[in-house]
Amino acid sequence: MTTTLDPIRPGGPFDHRRAPLLEATKRFLAADITPFCTPGHKRGHAIDAEYAEVFGAAFLNADIPMGGGLDTTHFNHGLLVQAELLGADAWGAERTYYLINGSSTGNHAFMLGTLRPGDKVIIARDIHKSLMVALIVAGVQPIYLAPELHPELAVGLGITPAAVEAALEEHPDAKLVALVSPSYCGVPSDLVGIAAVAHARGVPVYVDEAWGPHFHFHPRLPMSAMASGVDGSVGSTHKILGAVTQTAVLNLQGPLIDTKRIGTAVGMVQSTSPSAPLFVSIDASRRQMMLEGKERLEGAIALAENARRRLQAIPGIKVLDAAQLGLANYDLTKLMIDVNELGLTGFETEDLMRNRFGLQPEMSDLVSVMCIVTIGDSQASIDKLVGAFEVIGRERKGAAARSAAQRSSGEVIAPGQQAMIPRDAFFAPARAVPLAEAVGAVSAELVIPYPPGIPVLAPGDVISAEKAEYLREGVAQGMYLSGPEDHELRTIRIVDR
Repeated sequence: MTTTLDPIRPGGPFDHRRAPLLEATKRFLAADITPFCTPGHKRGHAIDAEYAEVFGAAFLNADIPMGGGLDTTHFNHGLLVQAELLGADAWGAERTYYLINGSSTGNHAFMLGTLRPGDKVIIARDIHKSLMVALIVAGVQPIYLAPELHPELAVGLGITPAAVEAALEEHPDAKLVALVSPSYCGVPSDLVGIAAVAHARGVPVYVDEAWGPHFHFHPRLPMSAMASGVDGSVGSTHKILGAVTQTAVLNLQGPLIDTKRIGTAVGMVQSTSPSAPLFVSIDASRRQMMLEGKERLEGAIALAENARRRLQAIPGIKVLDAAQLGLANYDLTKLMIDVNELGLTGFETEDLMRNRFGLQPEMSDLVSVMCIVTIGDSQASIDKLVGAFEVIGRERKGAAARSAAQRSSGEVIAPGQQAMIPRDAFFAPARAVPLAEAVGAVSAELVIPYPPGIPVLAPGDVISAEKAEYLREGVAQGMYLSGPEDHELRTIRIVDR
């Protein structure tokens, strides 16, 4: 293997055995350079001793900057761009940007690079907090679309091409279609159909694919956003793949978007002091998926199916699957485990899992817990998970305390009356009032059960009695809220009109 990366240009050739950022890190460490640059801990020498004991000398020694560390301070070698070109080939994009502030960075950058204040965007209401914040930052007018709900399970079944077509007919001046696929529950939308409908009108499509960075690497998983023909998507490499926390990729293609302008926006919202180990993690994860991804994902899917089958056999426990939802495609690595028939909330179940059984789910709400299976799982971890639920199932035989309608990604996220665009409501004069007195008023803040991070209320929404009651009960049961100044929601800020 040579010490420098061979020239890489759009269109190849691409050697995915290479990891240019990882290789540069090894060269830097071998050179034993004495830094007179950031970070101030100088390769671990000034770090708190207890912190060093937990995280290790090897990590701290490699905590170097991109500029002046992996590359020159003027980025003369273009190592990040070379790594991103390999990423574009891996994810089937024309241009890929590596992100170290999570998928949130990609959501903000795409909106800033594509829209202008006042533009209309057709957007799914089951969006993540970061996309809602992007609406505020960009100052655009959302035209909300609610995903279709399963009538019994209250799970979103995605946005349909027909719904997008109807919205574009009603709003022919819309500049973008934006949605989340897969959903937090693992349900994909018909991206091929949506892209066809939008592109026929010259409108680009953007997908928050934070939960689907693995789709492109295994045929049993839903089709990836890039393969579906959309114009932009973001994927969280840290959520499912073998990259570290905060890493993501923004993938772009097609003539309907300005790739360079979006790249400029990435530079505006990305940290100006990026951590090299985060970028290196994406580089190494890309190599791993291209060389071993299909095999590793095959193992993860088999483990998830083993867990789903065994969990479904436990009385009082339900685990969602494609057949129940009536879907042809579903993220097989997601385990949405309903526990309400045991007389437990998801919050109570998460507490049992963590404090009694040493397990940590991804999410809990009033009716369920979500567990994800990844390439990092083993039969031992699956056995531990199933064993814990077998004990919980034997010990808890209570009646259902609530319905699936209280699911955090269900009907409670449906858009209600929108009185103002989010940016105007966020910056409007506001005052805090008791939640009970806020019904009928206009919310001035985001109110988001986290996880899953899907807004129940957004700035500009008229607060309904149903949503106020859902939030009140959720907080009483242990729900954590992101967004409002008062996280216990004793008060909520409303527009003072």
